[in-house]
Formats: sequence, C-alpha cells, structure tokens
Amino acid sequence: MMNALWHPFADMSVSAEKKVVLQHGEGCHVWDESGNEYLDATAGLWFCNVGYGRRDLIEQATQQMGRLPAYSTFDVYANRPALELANRIAALAPTAGPTGVFFTSGGSDAVDTAGKIARRYWQVAGAPERTVIISREHAYHGVNAYGTSLSGIQVNAEGWGPLVADTVRVPAHDTAALERALAEHSGRVAAFIGEPVIGAGGVRPPEDGYWARVQELCRRDDVLLIADEVISGFGRLGTWFACEHYGIEPDLLTGAKGVTSGYMPLGFVAAGDRVRSLLWDDGGVFRHGYTYSGHPVACAVGLANLELIEIESLRPRVEALAPVLAQVLDGLVGRPGVAAVRSAGLLGAVDLAGAAEDPSLPGRVVAAMRERGVLIRALAGGSLQLSPSFVISEVELARIGDTIASALDAVAAAEVGS
Repeated sequence: MMNALWHPFADMSVSAEKKVVLQHGEGCHVWDESGNEYLDATAGLWFCNVGYGRRDLIEQATQQMGRLPAYSTFDVYANRPALELANRIAALAPTAGPTGVFFTSGGSDAVDTAGKIARRYWQVAGAPERTVIISREHAYHGVNAYGTSLSGIQVNAEGWGPLVADTVRVPAHDTAALERALAEHSGRVAAFIGEPVIGAGGVRPPEDGYWARVQELCRRDDVLLIADEVISGFGRLGTWFACEHYGIEPDLLTGAKGVTSGYMPLGFVAAGDRVRSLLWDDGGVFRHGYTYSGHPVACAVGLANLELIEIESLRPRVEALAPVLAQVLDGLVGRPGVAAVRSAGLLGAVDLAGAAEDPSLPGRVVAAMRERGVLIRALAGGSLQLSPSFVISEVELARIGDTIASALDAVAAAEVGS
C-alpha cells in the first residue's frame, strides 16, 4: 500500500514505517486500528481539553454544515457563529478595553498575525522604525515565519535560512536581560512576546514577580505586550486564560487549541482597545487574512466547547486536579532517570536525566510508555510532556506517574542488558 503521509516533527526515515494508526477516542482514552487502548496523557497536542467523543461538539458541527458549511469573512461578510464566538472571546480575554478578535486557522497563524499586527500598529502610529520583537529562550511560538524566527528552541529555528528579521531572544525568566535588550534597541522595539507558562520548551512556570516586572518594563518603554496563550488558554490553569492567573494584561493575546478542544482547527488574536481602535479607525485596509478566518463550522464548535467547559465546571475541576498532578510528579523526584519535575495547573514536565548525552533516550521512554498503554510526548531538551484532558480522574493521573516510573525502569534495564 502507498505510504504518502509526511508526518510533522518526525524523522520520516523512521516514522514512515512505524505508524500507530488511531481510530477512535472516548474521554481520556484512544484506540488504534488493532484495538489497543491508550490513556492519553497529552490531550492530543495540548488541545483536547474536554476529552474525546463529545456528541455536543459533533452535533454542532453537523448542524452548522447543514446551514452554511463555509464562507469567507473578508470585506463585509460574516456568519453568526463567527460573530458570537468573537464576542465571547472578547468578553473573556484579559485585554484592556473593547477588544477585537481576528480569527486564524491555528496557533502558528495566530502568532504570525500578532507579529504583523504589532508592526502594522507602529507603522500607523507614525513610528515605522519600531520593528524589533523580543522573545525568550525555550519559547515555542509555532512554526510559521514569525514563530520560527521568534523560537527560543534552537533546533526549531535552525536549518531554514533567514525568515523574519529584527527578532531578539532573552533568557526565559531574566527581567534584567529584558531591560538590557530594551535599552540596546531603544526606540525600535515593537513588542515583547511570551507564553505565560512556557510550554513546548519544557513546561516552565514563571518565577514570582516575573510578569509584573515584564509589564512594568513594557509600559515604561511603550512596548506592546503579546501573550501567547495557544497552549495555556481556556482553562488549562483553571482560569479562562493563564494571564488572569499571573495578573497579565496584554495588548495582544494569541489563542487556539483549547478554543475548540481540537475538534476543529481554529486560532485567533485578541487585540485590546489600544491596538484595535488605532487599526480599526486609522489603519485602512488590513491586508492580511486566511481563507478559513472565521470558518462557521469551526466557530460553532468553539461556542459549544466553551459552553461545555462552563456547564460542566471543568475549570474548577482543573483547579482541584492541579495539586494531584503536582503530587504525582513529586513522587517521581529522586527516582533513577528523573532530573527534575515541574507543573502548573494541568501542565507538567519530567526532565529525563541523561537526555543531553543520549538524545534517543526520550524516544525510548515514550515508546516504553506506549507499550504500557499510555501516550506521552517528548519535548525538545529531554522532557516528557503532561497535559491531560480536564476530564481525567485522579486514578488515571496516578497511572500516568506509575507508568513513567515503570517505563524508566524498563529502559534502564534494557541498557544494562545490551
């Protein structure tokens, strides 16, 4: 049989012949075509917040397809789900003043859009020299041109040639370094972008006072603040957005993943009144957009998903489960093979000892866990990612921890045996 599927973030010399073909899902579990059942420790790719098999979301998609499956929102055109979801996100987003919501196809597109909005803002404001965008080490901002150029994960940024100019990186939680970068590029900085909790770079929560100082510096130097909430938005830390958890009031906020729990591709940028009013009133035609911006089926699913999170009290559930996940991870501290653990809400990471010296180690641990019925993912730098659906139980969280321990033991034993 032909094997044409090119996998993202994969070595195709390996992945082409080693496929796990998933067929269906329910709750926190998925099954492959051979009937094997797996506990999903990552909610897909950080996105399936409400779990699999949600009939409400499937029915909303079906009903909207029967009414209007697709139409663009270019120029004057709109559809009711896009209008309603934009208003819902604007009401939830922690941006200041009336908020405008620009829909994209996903998180990478949202970051590209935010980068262009930031630079366009300064063009219209009469300061076209403000083009520099500052990001952080360990940051992941998607894989489009802006996101790749802003990446703080070096292996993701390498190998493409020059993409977007005038991007600067600073250490992840070093506000003094940010202050130095602002001084070095004084009068030229358009924006600072950061994930409230660094996600794919190793699940790294901020240090106390970090975001307060970042906001102080951005306001002092009149720099736009972009919060990348693609991973952390829609309940992942218990609040609708992680910005609320850390007291961040951004000028621009990017979102995706959890807005539909992955049932449909959708992303967005929420722009606070400072940016919205200037670009809406004085910016002229904003020559940017995507074929599927404001896609009616995606937006209908997004509305149903946010309602489901609300009516099932899934955000309070995350708050209740967060210390359980932390306890599970703390139970791994001191075990052979574990260098460190971190968590925030229902986000967690386990740093694997020896991963720097043996880059294939995380992959072997992931495979050993899959053999034991748990799907987990290795992050750049040698960490295991935990980001389960909000419907996971305490027993299932404990199982993930136990499986990490048994997989590490099995990998260590295989190394000794070889």
